[in-house]
Amino acid sequence: MKAGFLEKLIERLGRIGPEDVQNYFLRLAQEKGFLETVFNAIQEGIVVTDSKGRITYLNDAACGLFGLEVGEAIGKRLDERIGGLDRGSLTQSGGPVSHDVEIFYPQNRFINFYVVPLVMEPRESGAVTTPRRGLEQETSQRPLATGSPKEVGHVMILRDITESRRTAQQTIESERLNALRLLAAGVAHEIGNPLNSLHIHLQLMQRSVQKLHDGEKAELEQSIDVARSEVNRLDSIVTQFLKAIRPSRPQLRPENVNTIVEEAVRFFAPELQDREIVVEQELRSDLPLLQLDRDQMKQAFYNVIKNSLEAMHRHGTLRIRTDLADTHVIVRFVDTGGGMSAENLSHVFEPYFTTKPSGSGLGLFIVRRIVREHGGELSIESSQGKGLTLTIRLPFIDKRIRMLEAGNQKLQG
Repeated sequence: MKAGFLEKLIERLGRIGPEDVQNYFLRLAQEKGFLETVFNAIQEGIVVTDSKGRITYLNDAACGLFGLEVGEAIGKRLDERIGGLDRGSLTQSGGPVSHDVEIFYPQNRFINFYVVPLVMEPRESGAVTTPRRGLEQETSQRPLATGSPKEVGHVMILRDITESRRTAQQTIESERLNALRLLAAGVAHEIGNPLNSLHIHLQLMQRSVQKLHDGEKAELEQSIDVARSEVNRLDSIVTQFLKAIRPSRPQLRPENVNTIVEEAVRFFAPELQDREIVVEQELRSDLPLLQLDRDQMKQAFYNVIKNSLEAMHRHGTLRIRTDLADTHVIVRFVDTGGGMSAENLSHVFEPYFTTKPSGSGLGLFIVRRIVREHGGELSIESSQGKGLTLTIRLPFIDKRIRMLEAGNQKLQG
C-alpha cells in the first residue's frame, strides 16, 4: 500500500463516485490480505487490543503460543483468554513496556511481552485523525493538533525466550551443584562417621538389654527401636543427598520401560492398598527397548509415584500410561491429588524446595537429573485443586546428526 493511500482515500470519500467504490474496497481487501500474510509469517506473536483490552487482531504465532483460535479470541479481553495474565502491569506506564511471563498452557514456556500503546493524534478541524505508535515521531508536515493525543489500544509483540531462560537456569543450577559438591565431601565425613558409631553402640545396647528383666527390657527396647529408626532416617537423608549431588554415570543396557514401571508400582502395593488408591496402567505393548540404567530409572519412577501418593493421601487414582512418539517413548503419570499452584510449579525442580512438612525437596530434582542424563525431557502440568500430570520423554532414536543422501549436483570449480 502506498504511503498515505488510506488518508487520501478518506479525504476523497465525498468525491468518489459509486462506480469507483467497489474498486477501492477491492484494493483495500487485497492490501489487508497481504499484510495479514506478512504478519502470519513472522515468528514473533503479534496481538492488537483496543482501549478496553479486547483483542482486535492476533497472528498465527500468537495463537500457537497461547493455544487460541482466532475466531474465539477476537472481541474478547486478553486477560480472559489467557488465565493469570495481569493486563494492568503490561499497560500501566503509558509507554513501551517489556515484561517476561511464564505460561503453562499449551506448553510451559517463557514469553517476553513488548507492549506499545496505540495513540490517536487529533488534527485541525476538517482533518482526519490517524493512529500512530506510542513514541514514534511525526516526520511529515501536517497541521497543528487542536487537542491531546488519545490512547486507543496496544500492540503487543510476543517473543519466546524459553531457551535463553532455561540456559540461564541451567547455569545457575550448575553453580549451585558445584557448591553442593564441595559440601558433600564434608557431609559424608562429618555426619556419616557419627551415624556408623551410633549404629554400633545401639547394637551393643541391644545385646545388653537382653540380660534385663522383662519389664525393664521392654521399655529400653522401645527406646532403642525409636533411636535406631531415627538414625536410619538420617542415614537415608544423607544417602539421598549424596546421590543427588554426586550422581553416578548411567550404566546403559537395553530395557523394557513397561517392566520398570510395573516393578515400581509393585513396590508400593502395600501402601496403595492401605490408602485405598487405585493405579490404572495403560502400557503400550509395542514399545522399543531403550538404553537405560535400570536402577536409576526405577528410582526416578519411585520418586514420582511417591509424590503422587503423598499428594492424594487416600481414595485417589493414579493413571500411568506409556506411549510412542516419532523419536521418544512417553511415560505419563496423572494423579487426582490437590495439584500445585503456578507459583510453586515454577520452583518445583529447585533443590530443597518442598510443599510438604517433612519433605526433603530432592525428589523431583533427582528425577529430572536422571531423565536428563538419559537424554530425556521432563515436564509438569498442574493447577491448584485439579491434580498433576508429570510427563517423561525418553529418546529411542539418536538424531543428534543425520547424513544427507548424496545428490546429483556437481561441485563447481
